[in-house]
Amino acid sequence: MEDEIKRYFEGIDLDIRKQSRGYSRFMDQKVAPDVLSFIADSVVNSMDGKEPGTTFTIGDVWEFPYFVKNTEAVFGKPSPENETTESEYDKFIAQPLKTLAFAKILEEEKVGGKNTYKVLRPDILEYISQSEKNAFIFLVLYIEKVLSDSGFIKNFEEYREKAQSNKLKPEDLEILKKRFQKFILGNTNINGVIEINRVFPKVLNPYAASHQIPGIERGHITSGRFIYPDLMYNRENFRDIGKDKTVSRQEALREITQQPEVVEYRVQKAKSIIRRHHSSSEVKDSLAVGEATQVHHIFSDHEFPEISDYIENLILLTPQQHNTRAHPKNKTNTVDAEYQRECLLSKIDSIEMSVSKRDSLYSKERFIHVVNIGYELDLSTNTSFEELRDIIRKR
Repeated sequence: MEDEIKRYFEGIDLDIRKQSRGYSRFMDQKVAPDVLSFIADSVVNSMDGKEPGTTFTIGDVWEFPYFVKNTEAVFGKPSPENETTESEYDKFIAQPLKTLAFAKILEEEKVGGKNTYKVLRPDILEYISQSEKNAFIFLVLYIEKVLSDSGFIKNFEEYREKAQSNKLKPEDLEILKKRFQKFILGNTNINGVIEINRVFPKVLNPYAASHQIPGIERGHITSGRFIYPDLMYNRENFRDIGKDKTVSRQEALREITQQPEVVEYRVQKAKSIIRRHHSSSEVKDSLAVGEATQVHHIFSDHEFPEISDYIENLILLTPQQHNTRAHPKNKTNTVDAEYQRECLLSKIDSIEMSVSKRDSLYSKERFIHVVNIGYELDLSTNTSFEELRDIIRKR
């Protein structure tokens, strides 16, 4: 999908200088990978089952039960149903939607005083929705596209080249920031340096994390390369709240993301992806009749929580398959080892087909990680599908 996004961007023009002055907010404070992925996920789920081209508003996302439930769990925010949160949630939803509209993944139109949206590229939107890492990849490609089309990328490249040759100095960041201020003031409807300085890190830091160079933090150049976890909005919310000062920010982030509510959201999101992409059981045995409604963990989520949200560890089954074969006598704490092998072999078929189509749904490397964890192996990521089948059959 990364190559598909690149091809898509080659066919459109995102030059800021050519946009109307009221529609040039291509990035904003809330557009972090985890927020962008979550809002995309909320839109994808709210549009599921609806006709292509169906329009929606910020309010539709805000009131969608999936958003209401998970925004509290994942981001620790007060309920969207609380009337006092209107201003906060308006930005939390609107800013990512604006970015997606500027990227022409969504179409934005003013109708009766409200911005309405419709999905133009459902494939890219779903890719973004699947994980924060996908959202990060999209953001980097998008930022570089906007800067390139706008004739500003050379300033970022100059900064990067200095960093990579160990010649970067704090004043180089200040030079880049001032050039960015001047450019935005001259080509957008943002008319204050303070506001531009809030947007600047959201442009520089994904670029810096991608190229493994210093970024900006609290107005100053970072002492080392800017790292991917520090891009997260949750990191901003939680890093200084009740955290033992001896714990690194990365360790604190891992603790946050392992909260039960967050894990549950990730698992349910993964299950939704499986249901959207498979219409019948993935295991073609005698019980593969009727509607497939059960998303089954091949390796138990209780025993292997670290891979509980991997779609490569999830498989769609019929109720009969799930309740009589995967879990004999419907005992969910019991796993049939023979049927587990059948599920793994069937999952390889789904993954191999996905990889051959290059739809970016599944990853062979992630599946190998699942097998390594579940069977306590140390298989190389270069292991072929046929080798994987042989290994699994012998278990």
